[in-house]
Amino acid sequence: MNNRLKVLRAMRNWSQADLAARLDVSRQSVNAIETGKYDPSLPLAFRIADLFELPIEEIFQRDG
Repeated sequence: MNNRLKVLRAMRNWSQADLAARLDVSRQSVNAIETGKYDPSLPLAFRIADLFELPIEEIFQRDG
């Protein structure tokens, strides 16, 4: 799954640690999501979408 998390985070000048704190996850989890090594759970994807005030589809896209 591709995502725009790194771009959205950078637009707000948040570090990975800043975003992790806002989502109540580890910085390593944020890094893994950004690099495509980990796909977030659906509840986490909704928290991310709510935080950025965007639909999930504008943050996460299927591969291919």
